[in-house]
Amino acid sequence: MSDACCGDVKPGADEQEEGEEAGGFWQVREVRAAAVSGVLLLAAWIASLTDAPQWLTLPLEIAALLVAAWTFVPSTLRRLLKGKIGVGTLMTIAAVGAVALGQYEEAAMLAFLYAISEGLEEYSLAKTRRGLRALLDLVPAEATVLRSGAEVTIDPAELVLGDRMVVRPGERLATDGRIITGRTSLDTSALTGESVPVEVGPGSEVWAGSINGTGPLEVEVTSTAENNSLARIVHIVEAEQSRKGPGQRLADSIASKLVPGILIAAVLIIGFGFIVGEPLLWFERALVVLVAASPCALAISVPVTVVASVGAASRIGVLIKGGGALETLGRIRTIALDKTGTLTRNKPAVIDVATARTSTKEQVLALAAGLEARSEHPLARAILAAASARAAVTDVDAVPGAGLTGALEGRTVRLGRPGWIDASSLSAEVERMQQAGATAVLIEDDGQVIGAIAVRDELRPEARDVIARLTASGYTTAMLTGDNTITAHALGKEAGITEVHADLRPEDKADIIRTLQGRAPTAMVGDGVNDAPALATADTGIAMGAMGTDVAIETADIALMGEDLNHLPQVLDHARRTRSIMLQNVGLSLALIAVLIPLALVGALGLAAVVLIHELAEIVVIANGVRAGRISRRTVLKTARPAPALEPAS
Repeated sequence: MSDACCGDVKPGADEQEEGEEAGGFWQVREVRAAAVSGVLLLAAWIASLTDAPQWLTLPLEIAALLVAAWTFVPSTLRRLLKGKIGVGTLMTIAAVGAVALGQYEEAAMLAFLYAISEGLEEYSLAKTRRGLRALLDLVPAEATVLRSGAEVTIDPAELVLGDRMVVRPGERLATDGRIITGRTSLDTSALTGESVPVEVGPGSEVWAGSINGTGPLEVEVTSTAENNSLARIVHIVEAEQSRKGPGQRLADSIASKLVPGILIAAVLIIGFGFIVGEPLLWFERALVVLVAASPCALAISVPVTVVASVGAASRIGVLIKGGGALETLGRIRTIALDKTGTLTRNKPAVIDVATARTSTKEQVLALAAGLEARSEHPLARAILAAASARAAVTDVDAVPGAGLTGALEGRTVRLGRPGWIDASSLSAEVERMQQAGATAVLIEDDGQVIGAIAVRDELRPEARDVIARLTASGYTTAMLTGDNTITAHALGKEAGITEVHADLRPEDKADIIRTLQGRAPTAMVGDGVNDAPALATADTGIAMGAMGTDVAIETADIALMGEDLNHLPQVLDHARRTRSIMLQNVGLSLALIAVLIPLALVGALGLAAVVLIHELAEIVVIANGVRAGRISRRTVLKTARPAPALEPAS
């Protein structure tokens, strides 16, 4: 927060001089002090209506002043000793000046209203911080582990790496881990924002705060309670909230320069009063100008908005790295998307099999599966999943960049890309597969092509609708991929993306991003690892499916924790709305100062009236900023139907 901000250094703020952060509205010390001050002022006003003597009303007004001033004068004096001035300095000078003029009621009113605004500011910031830290409450109070063959209930803080947790149906996971035994569906909506349960089984990574579905699990602990995925999210967001964007730096810059300027102007006004022979009149007007020009609303306008917006996004599974990333995201007009793992699920599947000669589809798949039996390539997994049997292929060797060779009953068999194996009579089928966005794999037996297999990494079901929404919102979209041109353009067309860049290496993607940046601010959406150069080059890097991925969470400006691409337009809309609120607040704050200064200078407004208007405007700014914390948890778009498979060859 700016030094010029109304909250100079307050207990209960970041330094937490009084200990724990305020938990509710009436637990904020400024609010309590303002309430007491208000009661005393009300008593003084009622007493004055009954023509009570001054010895009764004056102590009430002084008491109201002292109680309210206690919320900001001590911190102001501490800052002055460090050579720092802020809005508290202006308010302190104005209050002292009012007392010097004998206007105790006005001084008390100024302190009372200022204490209210201070309390509302602190409460709004504390509320959004609590909303973020509420994620940690998703961790259960107890965890059941196996110790010496028996189940033991312990505090999650006592979990150590390698412990075996027992998680029954309906229970939350106490920390991150890996499933040893059991199958179930997990509700991860509180972490990723996705409402559809995730099917998991032995070997699956699971995260703290997930709710177990129907099956009991044994989970090996892979992270301690203080370092699990939930804790990392909270700690990263809290640490990154201090990263300031252009709007906040502008507000801070204006506010920090305005305060010394106001003090100089006040001295000049007092000097003018001596010149014209009315020092008391112009001394009073100088005090009013001090308050009228206070940039408190300006300084708090952006921080409140940022904290509210970042906290809200984290609760729907979107991690935003502070105000700088948020503001930049709000200016984005071009979205570049990686294909594999972003537009697609990175789970290739066999969608068609074409045969030649007298071979059957089952024979082609069996031979391909025999060759791919020991391969870990994604295409191999797709073929193995599609084959009902495997041929007994031996002596399998890989030919880098081409395919595989092996032996079957004394014959040489091969599997590989077109070009390395002559497609022969299947040329038309291979071209059809490629035109449809599939990767074609040819199978050869004893020098003769017997079939072609089409493998395609399908688009995410929601991809088409997401791209359509981005286009309708005025964004330009582009697809970046290392796939061949034919496959890339086919998938791009299916997704609704007209600008497709194919055959790219990681460094090539970064070059394309620079070209796109020449047209408009550009965001890159990728998996956070393979697309690291492009993510770093873009104005905003957005990592997809980053839950549990340390590299993505640490390096990306924005991390979509789940796998639902619908969160992309949702967070873009959220950032645009947040940036609009920031600009509204800054504009309102500057307009307020521009109107109040001349009115105060000509004497149209007194001290109490200026304080009231100023602090009401600050309340409006804070309330407007808090609006950025409203974001729907529902899925923005209905899930689209999966893309249809290729029609099998006749």
